[in-house]
Amino acid sequence: MNELENLYQQLILEQSKARHGSGALPGWAASSHQVNPTCGDEVTLQVEVADGKLRNLVWDGHGCSISQASLSMMWELVQGQDLETVHGLEQDFNEMMHSRGRGVDEDLLDRLGDASSLEGVSRYVNRVKCALLGWMALKDALAQAAATDGTGGGTQTAPHCDPKLMNRTCDPENPLNNKGQTHE
Repeated sequence: MNELENLYQQLILEQSKARHGSGALPGWAASSHQVNPTCGDEVTLQVEVADGKLRNLVWDGHGCSISQASLSMMWELVQGQDLETVHGLEQDFNEMMHSRGRGVDEDLLDRLGDASSLEGVSRYVNRVKCALLGWMALKDALAQAAATDGTGGGTQTAPHCDPKLMNRTCDPENPLNNKGQTHE
């Protein structure tokens, strides 16, 4: 193993222990649980999005040093970033992981920062899944957040307040205090 590979291996081990962004899950509905059936790695990741930015990301999971380091590095890259930047970083990481060790553009590696230390993983198909696990969870959770109010909680009208179903004035905070209980 050359000196650079040794350095990358050390960085991956340090990041897998640091677990940046890992913590108690706040219960946001914009959540994704992903499992790698090949090795048993798993993660549950939750996001909070507001004003076009990834305001908060929290994850909890277990697995090999590659999956845990990738999650930790991902958190460092995307926390607080605008969604366009997050999407670009996800695409960059995905491209790197599918390069099969052929190498990628230096600018891409620069954008990925410490996460570029995982480039060598791309040579090992079964390990690519480990590195991508958190990124897949992030992509899924962001899709849920985009479809709702940013935390996945939604902005849907409660069924008892849906004007198409009921002919009444509705107080969504107190459904028992509604006026005109007749159906159309």
